[in-house]
Amino acid sequence: MYGLASVADGGKTMLQSMRGLRTSLMPRRAKQALCAGLLFGLLPTMPTALAESPAGMQFGPKVTTEHKVKSLVGPSVQIDEAGALSLAWMEENKEVRSVMYARSPEPGGPMGAPVRINRAEDIPYWRQEAPALVVQGEDVFVTWGLAHPKATPEQPFATELRLSHSKDGGRTFQPSIVVNDDPGVIQHTFDALHRDSEGRLHVSWIDGREGKKDPGTYVARSLDQGQTITKNAKVDEGTCVCCRTAITSGPDGTVYVAWRKIFEGNVRETVVARSTDHGETFGPSVIVGHDKWVFPACPHRPASMGVDRQGRLYIVWYTEGTDEIPAVYLAFSDDRGQTFSPKQQLNVSRNTFPDHPQIAVDPDGRLVVIWEEQGPVKRDVVMSASTDRGATFTAPQKLNERKSQTPVVAVNRHGLFAMAWMEHGMPGHKIVLQTLRMPSVTAAAAAGQ
Repeated sequence: MYGLASVADGGKTMLQSMRGLRTSLMPRRAKQALCAGLLFGLLPTMPTALAESPAGMQFGPKVTTEHKVKSLVGPSVQIDEAGALSLAWMEENKEVRSVMYARSPEPGGPMGAPVRINRAEDIPYWRQEAPALVVQGEDVFVTWGLAHPKATPEQPFATELRLSHSKDGGRTFQPSIVVNDDPGVIQHTFDALHRDSEGRLHVSWIDGREGKKDPGTYVARSLDQGQTITKNAKVDEGTCVCCRTAITSGPDGTVYVAWRKIFEGNVRETVVARSTDHGETFGPSVIVGHDKWVFPACPHRPASMGVDRQGRLYIVWYTEGTDEIPAVYLAFSDDRGQTFSPKQQLNVSRNTFPDHPQIAVDPDGRLVVIWEEQGPVKRDVVMSASTDRGATFTAPQKLNERKSQTPVVAVNRHGLFAMAWMEHGMPGHKIVLQTLRMPSVTAAAAAGQ
């Protein structure tokens, strides 16, 4: 997990911003900028446009689940059309690792008893984000990494990508199936899962099957409700090895995949590729922000996407850019991912480190972006919202009460948002869940301006 190291011994220890990476891997200017920002409040961060929090924002009560386990990874969250809330996560207790699911039938109601998804003999892979989750009525789909049974010390990160399906609202799960069609003892991980309007399941992930230094981005589909998986298709190569992929689709059926791509000179750029044949093939990738961030390691920070009913594609991501100052940005595309708007910076704090941005977009173009802000003492969860299709955003608003991390957000087609994050506690952990109903979109946004 990632967090903050205390500043001591004359500043010899610094922000440990990368999960599993020491700051020795960070560029010198990044270290300087982070220390300056955290200790002295000097990070010059401002968004493009801020708006007052709109009247009519309605937060639901916070629902908390208790997890008295050794460690927890997650959560993922979904909200279906009836308002039922779903969570998926991984936990470890007494050396037993489990992929878990829980459901609440109504917003603000208690979560039901957790259900274990994986079989006892199937050990989940522990070095990635939470399981990917899709819910549609009584159908629950989860993708997760299985630690490869033939992994060796030379291949410690080898995984199989599994898909689990429940037909009864998560009360029971069928035996999982393997998503990757490559049997190699290699990486198949950092997956994303999406169900389009026609019921097709789309999966994206990072795949090392070609044996290159940098793996590739791969996709596959299920056209029969998770019973079988199509032949895997390579989207691109030169993928950053541990930044999770993202996948979504628009109202016209266009499928979008996002990932962090490595360019010459260790430049890390967030890119998007699109498919106009329902995810069967993908075109070339398009750079979103042109950040020109040089970083010779893996940031462990994924992008996140959403599409409104007018087809506008929104994407949020983390970068440090040429100035190596951490920032969360948003951009959008009105031509199905061929070009993107100028990026808007969403974080405004001058003394925290923004991290792990996630976005949810409702059909009317209301947006909620949620992320972590790491300070010298604790991590907070903040959100910012837009009711005008991303033209302006509310000032970031703190949501958590205790040290928190890995926030996520989802929305149903009726505009009810669900936000979740993990809070650290003793003797275990907590997952906090909260709903948000946004006010109506502005007239200009509704007209597509």
